[in-house]
Amino acid sequence: MQSTPIRILSGDIGGTKTRLAVITVDGTQLHMEREQTYASRDYAVFEELLGEFLQGSGIPARAAFGIAGPVQGRVAQTTNLPWRIDADALQSRFGFGHCTLLNDLEATATGLSALGKEDLLTLHAGAPNDAGINTGGNAAIIAAGTGLGEAGLFWDGQRYHPFATEGGHASFSPCNDMEIALLRHLQQRHEHVSWERIVSGPGLVSLHGFLCQHRCVPLPDWLSHEMQKGEMQQGDAAAVIAEAALSERDDLCVEALDWFVRLYGAEAGNLALKVMSRGGLYLGGGIAPKILPRLQNGTFLDTFFSKGRMRPLLEAMPVSVILNDRAALYGPALHVSKI
Repeated sequence: MQSTPIRILSGDIGGTKTRLAVITVDGTQLHMEREQTYASRDYAVFEELLGEFLQGSGIPARAAFGIAGPVQGRVAQTTNLPWRIDADALQSRFGFGHCTLLNDLEATATGLSALGKEDLLTLHAGAPNDAGINTGGNAAIIAAGTGLGEAGLFWDGQRYHPFATEGGHASFSPCNDMEIALLRHLQQRHEHVSWERIVSGPGLVSLHGFLCQHRCVPLPDWLSHEMQKGEMQQGDAAAVIAEAALSERDDLCVEALDWFVRLYGAEAGNLALKVMSRGGLYLGGGIAPKILPRLQNGTFLDTFFSKGRMRPLLEAMPVSVILNDRAALYGPALHVSKI
């Protein structure tokens, strides 16, 4: 029986940027009709941004939004924005036939099925016959960006069922004296030091700031200027630090990024063990594709595997980087197309 194409409004709502797209879903085929990216903090409420996107265009039959924050029922409060998003209110105001909210990492996990081999970069192939999301076994996804998102995919023997977590807000666990000093440093600034406080764009900025203080090295004038230019936000400052590290322009930036990668690998290994992700561990988010050389040099995998007696289990798990950031837009569309 031939499927009927469905026109869907899909959204990826993040702390730094929000992307909206109109996507036609025809069975397993997705056609991107229109796409727009907005600076999230330019809008006081999400409805204002959404209304701007929909102005002068037809209202799609269905809408679904992946949101960086916990979704409770049909309402979500974004973690790194002051937005409260209510699916019923959006449905009533804009006239959607149906509106759904998902956690952003659950949305990305759902979108994995729409990706091709060219959309993934393999960091570690894993054990023979156990490399790929369609081979069976649970899978997991971790994504560092403005925050740190984590999700799982439960394998029921025939297909995957993505599920959300808020694992990025679990307590940071230092493993050596330097990390203990970092924890104490951050405890002076935050009531609770989570993994997101470290493995994220703002986290990279915090790592660099701690190293400057710990090494008694002043912030270089050029870096201070770049960070202050245009009242730069932490995400932009993180990009400056990462670029300086990748170009070997500044030793402290190199040290900060290398440390960031080690801790990213450590928390990815934690997630992989908790989900028992024999079907694969996926790195999503905006940071991973931009620091591929550092992810490929062995540092990430060293700490990913470094779990004592569980090392052989982790070495059997495939590890991949998601190169196509549209997975976060494909996922909500695929999810709501089945309702």
